[in-house]
Amino acid sequence: MKRLPRRLQHGEEATLVEHLEELRQRLFVCLGALAVGFVVGYVLHRHLVHWLTLDLPKNHRKLTTLSIGEPFMTSLWVSLWFGFLLALPVILFQAWSFFIPAVDKTHTRLLRAFVLFATVLLACGVAFGYFVALPAAAHFLTNYDKSIYYEQIQAKPYLTFATHVMLAMAIVFELPIFVIGLTRTGILSTQKLRKNRRIGYFVVCCIGVALPGVDPVTTTIETIPLIVLYELSIWISALLDKRSSTPST
Repeated sequence: MKRLPRRLQHGEEATLVEHLEELRQRLFVCLGALAVGFVVGYVLHRHLVHWLTLDLPKNHRKLTTLSIGEPFMTSLWVSLWFGFLLALPVILFQAWSFFIPAVDKTHTRLLRAFVLFATVLLACGVAFGYFVALPAAAHFLTNYDKSIYYEQIQAKPYLTFATHVMLAMAIVFELPIFVIGLTRTGILSTQKLRKNRRIGYFVVCCIGVALPGVDPVTTTIETIPLIVLYELSIWISALLDKRSSTPST
């Protein structure tokens, strides 16, 4: 059995070819994790589609397909999205393992915590999307002017919308990792984040409007966590700055 890619130690020298070889091996590991996740998703795709339709009215849970290949392709896409979410922790770990040699040993534990924190935030984002954002969007959209429209819900558009909402929330919940990464690398500072809070809130709201969702309910539900997580990012960055400036005993 082929061994997993060896992680270089801090300060260990390697040629460009060795770096490229390590990167190639880690990409193969990521693709392997994605393939395993896809297989698991395809085995469970009936349950996944069923879970995604539970937020629809009972008379609309049997989704409509309009072409002979649409059921097959829709199930494949649902399986692929599920596989990507399932493989994301492995992808994050492989990225961390590739870049960790460039970071001082004292930051290794912090980066490990970041990977764990990112995985937890990812799970929280998916859960928020499924239990909060998607039900609210489905309720609003399926009941809007229902007295004048006869609505048939097509499988691919609805499942695409549902998976995009959950994926968007998963990415939204990674905002603290993104902001903290910028502050730890010196691209941004906690002082600038505090001083330019209004600009930050404006940018966050613009991002919320750009996220998947054609209705004000979905957009609002997607934007509120962005604002909360942005503020949380500032406080965590300030805490890390204070901790790093405190001399160790």
